[in-house]
Amino acid sequence: MAKKENKNRRDFLVISTYAFGAVGAGSFVWPLIDQMNPAADTLALASTEVDLEPLEEGQAITVKWRGKPVFIRHRTKEEIMSAKKENLDNLKDPQKDEDRVLNEKYIVLVGVCTHLGCVPLGQKTGDVKGEYGGWFCPCHGSHYDHSGRIRKGPAPVNLEVPNYKFLSDKLIRIG
Repeated sequence: MAKKENKNRRDFLVISTYAFGAVGAGSFVWPLIDQMNPAADTLALASTEVDLEPLEEGQAITVKWRGKPVFIRHRTKEEIMSAKKENLDNLKDPQKDEDRVLNEKYIVLVGVCTHLGCVPLGQKTGDVKGEYGGWFCPCHGSHYDHSGRIRKGPAPVNLEVPNYKFLSDKLIRIG
C-alpha cells in the first residue's frame, strides 16, 4: 500500500511542477506577445472626424490620421472640371476622378508621396503645386493633379485615398 501512496504522491508532485512551470512560462511569454498589439495612441487614431464647415472653396487643410498627414481640399469648379476632363490614356495610374471622391467638391488623400514616402507640397497658400496644379514632391519631382493622380515623375501610383465617409454635408469620418 505504501508503494501506491508514493506513486500517487509522485504523480501529484510531477503534475504540480508541470502546471507551475506552465504558469511561469506563460507569465514570461505574455508580455512579449502583448507588446505586439497596437499602442493606445495608435488605436485612438484609428478614425478621426473632420468638420469641413470652415473650409472655403479653394482652401485646403491637413489633418493627422494614423500618424500620417491627410490632405483635404475644397476644390474650385475649375479644379473639378480639370480633374474630370483628363484623358485617362495620359495617366501612369489611370483612375477616374469620380472613383477617387465621394463628393466632387472635396478631395481627401493620404499626403504621402508614393515614391519614397515624402510629404508633397501644395496644401499651403504659396506652396509649389507642380505643373498640374495639385501637389508636388520636391524630393524627386513627382507632380500630382487636382485628383491626386500621378502625372509626372518617379512615383509609381496615385496618392492614396483613405477609407472615409460623409456623416453629414460638412462632416467626414476618416478610417
